[in-house]
This record gives sequence, C-alpha cells and structure tokens, in this order.
Amino acid sequence: MSRPWEQIALFDLHQPPPPDPAPADAADAAEVDAEDTAAEESPTPTVAAEPPTSTTAAEPAESPEPTVAAEPPTAPAPEPATSCRPVWESLPAGAEADEHAVIVTAAGTYTPSGRELTGPVDSVEKLDKLVRWAALKPLGTPPQVWIVNQGACEALGWVIDPGDEDDFKDTEALRTRAATDLTAVLQATLTPMLNAGWELRSDPGHVVHLSRSIGKFTSMVDVVLEPYMWTYWNKDFGWHNRVGEMGILGSPTAGTYLPDDDLPAARELGRRLAWCAKHLGVLPGPTPARTGAAIVDKIKRERTRTGKGLVVATASPVPPLDGAPRGDLEPAAGWTRMPDEQDLDGVCRLVSIDQRAAYLASAGMLEFGYGQPTHLTGQAAAAAAVGEKGAPFGLWRITLPPAQTLSLPEKLPLPHPHMLTDQPVQTWVTTVSLDGLCSPVADGGIGADLDDLDIVEAWVFPQQGRVLDKWAKILREARKVSVDTGDAATKRFIGSCYKGYIGRMVNPDMWTATRMAHHHQPVWRAAIIAHCRWRGRRVAMRIAREHGRWPIRTVTDSWVYLLAEGEDLADESAALGKMSVEKDTPLTDPLRSAFTSTEDVHEVKLAINAAFADDDFEADDFADDEGEGAL
Repeated sequence: MSRPWEQIALFDLHQPPPPDPAPADAADAAEVDAEDTAAEESPTPTVAAEPPTSTTAAEPAESPEPTVAAEPPTAPAPEPATSCRPVWESLPAGAEADEHAVIVTAAGTYTPSGRELTGPVDSVEKLDKLVRWAALKPLGTPPQVWIVNQGACEALGWVIDPGDEDDFKDTEALRTRAATDLTAVLQATLTPMLNAGWELRSDPGHVVHLSRSIGKFTSMVDVVLEPYMWTYWNKDFGWHNRVGEMGILGSPTAGTYLPDDDLPAARELGRRLAWCAKHLGVLPGPTPARTGAAIVDKIKRERTRTGKGLVVATASPVPPLDGAPRGDLEPAAGWTRMPDEQDLDGVCRLVSIDQRAAYLASAGMLEFGYGQPTHLTGQAAAAAAVGEKGAPFGLWRITLPPAQTLSLPEKLPLPHPHMLTDQPVQTWVTTVSLDGLCSPVADGGIGADLDDLDIVEAWVFPQQGRVLDKWAKILREARKVSVDTGDAATKRFIGSCYKGYIGRMVNPDMWTATRMAHHHQPVWRAAIIAHCRWRGRRVAMRIAREHGRWPIRTVTDSWVYLLAEGEDLADESAALGKMSVEKDTPLTDPLRSAFTSTEDVHEVKLAINAAFADDDFEADDFADDEGEGAL
C-alpha cells in the first residue's frame, strides 16, 4: 500500500477499504484517552501488531463509490516573517508527528509536516476510510485526526446553530447549548462509522473518541473538531465574555490562536503537533492537563520497563483529617496593604515581579510522599518530625501562635494564610510549611522550634522522592526552546500544561479510570503551592534588606512594589522560580493620588488593577509573566 506520507487520490480507488490504523497498545495510548470528565473506558487496549503492508482488507466491506478527486492544493510552506505576522507562524514544521496525526481541511488532508495526502473528506464514510488507511500510531495519547475550520466540518454534516449571544444571559449558557447541540449532531451523523465497527468511548463533542476491536486488538483514534473546541468547559470561558486558553490551539485573547485561513491554519497546527511530538514526546491531549498527564505516564512506563527511577502507581487522597481547614490545605498567598508616606516617597513606577514558572520549578525540586500514609498522634507525631534529614513528607496538625506575639515585619502578610493576629490557630500544614515556619524571620519564617508548634497529630508517607523531576525537566527544556525561538504559542501551551496538571491533582473526578488514578495527588499540589508561597516570602525579606522596599500587594507568586526610576528588583538568574519583571507602569499623578486617598485595601486593589489594565502583558508572552494564578 502507499505509505501515509505519499500523496494519493484515496477516494477514487476502486478497492476494498484499507486496513485499520495501528492498534493502540496499553503502554502508549490507553492511559490518556478521554475527556477530563469521562468515566473509565472499555475495552482495554492490548499490544499492537505491525500495520499491514498490503492493500488487502482485513475484512470485507463496500468499495467506495467512484468520485472525481479534487487536485490537492499545494502544501502550505513557511513564509518569511513580516512585521504584522507573529514569529511563530514562520517557524519550520517537523515530521515528528506524521505517523501519529492527520489534518483535514475543506480542500484536502495533510500530514502535520505539510505533505498532501488526499482530496476533500466530504462524508463520514470517507473519514472512516481515511482513518483506517492512514494506520496512525499512538504517541502518549491515541492517534489524532484534526478537522480544521468550519468548511471541513460542514462537509461532514457537523454544523450547529446554537443561537446568538444576545439570546443568552451569559456566554456559559451559550457554550452549554452549543455543546449539547454538537453532541446531538454527531450522534446522528456518525452512524456509518459505528456500522463499520467503531465504538464511542464517551459522548461525542469537540473530541470524538473512537475505538474499534479487531480480534485481540483494539484500535483507538481521536477526531478533534477545531471549530468547536470552544464548546468544552474552560475556566476562562465566560469571564468578561472572552474565550481563554484552548490547549494546543492557543488563545484568541492572547493572539496565539491558529490563523483564520484553512491552509495557514493547517500548517500552523501541524507545526505545533510536530513540536509536541519532538519536545514533549507525546501528542497534545484533549486538554492541557491531559497533556501533562500523558508525559507523566510515558515516564512511568519507561521507569517500569527499565526498573530505574521512582514509580508511583496509586492515588494519594487527602487522609481523613480531624479539624481539616476549609478550602485548600495550603492556600496561595493573597494580601494587600495601604501604602504609607515612606512607600510613596521618591517613587515613580508601579512594578509587579513574579516567580518564573513557579509551580513548574517547585514540582521539579520537591520530594513528594507516596504509599499508604501512617496516622500518628501525640508524642509519636511530634517525634516523627525530628529526623536526620528533617521532617518526612506528610501532613502535620500544629498550632500557629498569634502573630502579635512574634517579631514579624509589619509590611508583609502573615507567614501562613491560616495564621491570625490575636489568637492561636490549630490547623494542618504540609512538611513544606513546617520547614518554612521553623526558618528564621530573616528568611521568611517565624524562627519556631518544633516544640513551639505543638504537633499533636500527623499523617506520614512511607516513601518519598523527586517523583516529578524528569517531568519538570521535559517541560522546562521545552519551555526554553519556546522562549529561545520566540514561539509564544507553545510557551503559553507549556504553561497551561503544567498549571492544568497540577491544578487537576486535587480532583479525583478528573482521573476516574483505574489506570489513571495515580494522577490524584492533592497533597503534592498543596506542597507545591506552599513551596511557592514560602519562596516568595523569603525573596520579599531579601528585597527589604537589600533595597529597603516592601510590597503593597501579593497574589500567589506575584509581588507589587512602588519603585524609583532605575530600581530593579528582578533576579539576574534566568532559572525557573527566580523573580522576573511581570508588569511595569508609570506612577501617574492620578494613580499617586488614588494611593494617597484610599481608605481601605479594597480601594488599593482597585487602583493597582486599573494601573496594570493598560499594560498589554497578557498578550506579551515574552515578558516572562509566568504568574500561576488560581489552579
């Protein structure tokens, strides 16, 4: 048979249908293959056989009806960058994803590297033949067929009209209606593929998850509908009537979405798919969080096969805590104060600095606990915190002393979000916070001894290690490639992957399949947030010593300062976790007046938000603004 990278007039051939795609084996595709909310799928994939080398069909079927194939258009090629085009649109497209994905436009089909394959796919029957002929292989996720732009969807009968924005009370209602309509249309039109032996692994939507059993083997493929990606629930959707990040496709708000026209869009999508295959070792998942999970699973498989490196195969839900705090175990920082005369003296700029890729940095350097934790109380709990290498990874029930009894700086938030000024607080903290509280005040802690914290209970994990070190290294190196090449689209995608994956650690509903349960690690997430918070506080203390400046606001890993001309608080190092300038705006007379006339911290927050609103940093991905935001 023709190889997938050779151009053919597939739908003109009078022959039996081509062989099915290479079966997806459990070691490569099955671990990440469904919507974030999908339940465990079946059947279970098994080891793949080699793709057939003959055009003889594995089973009888109808021959395609004769048609006249349109002449495939010239494959899109890189164009020189111009002042009005983003740099990333001119980066070369590799061939790393060619055996794993196909791109379908209204005019024809292409490999991710841009080679033409066939004419238009204008029926579901032809889509079935294309999928089976292409014999795509999984790469961390099932193989993918991308339907790009509205014309390609219309040719397949996948058209919805959910109504006008003005007909709905908010954009979320419009999205929900569109998603419902899309599912109904797909269920009504996919009959030819279902009759040909394909099964739906979940309700179809912006991604159609298909599987097909052939003897002992199960083939999988994901058909991704680019024009309808916005119908998937997204935490940014509906905020101020905007659509936020949409995975590998980018963000319309930030200007990193695919180009409007079919061929440039196909070329750019192909480039991004090849980029993922090369630098992440996987295809992009249905969501960024699923891409992060696919990388974890690939590392897990390699370590299991070689016997080298730490392997975590089970979930670690939060143990049953007595007196558990409301909300997050380790809340992110969120604090504002009113500037005084000293803060405003001689300053002319409002500057925000933040930790570069903070959560990614912490994930790579922390030792995480795993296995069934042991419950300790009384003296046993207190004794467990004392060890040659410090306290083991776990959760500790301690008493935070009243802040007013400590010698703490007045112009910083309290050392722990659960701490109160005038009374002690008994709460649970991770080992990261235990270490932070015992650090000297000059390093951001309270200088406590373990006895001062009155440990009365603990859950201690039997094993610990740098489980996510290789995962963080892969993402870190991929991010560096994006930065070095001016590739805003993939840099934003990397940020979405690690933030999305760490954010989803807390929710077991995201990892309902048995083979994916090990991604449920809420205590890891709590430790990562705590580590970023303590690192930021330590830096704030250093800045106060070296520059005499104190912040007026902090949100997660970002700190806002009033500075004089020429003052620079950023770190010289380009390493992740170090402080870089996020936003820098002049302190205008109206803004200065706003700060001097504010009556409470809420008005200070409003003034800061208004000052930074005109900065176009959301769209400028190369200001190193890697603020993590809420997970």
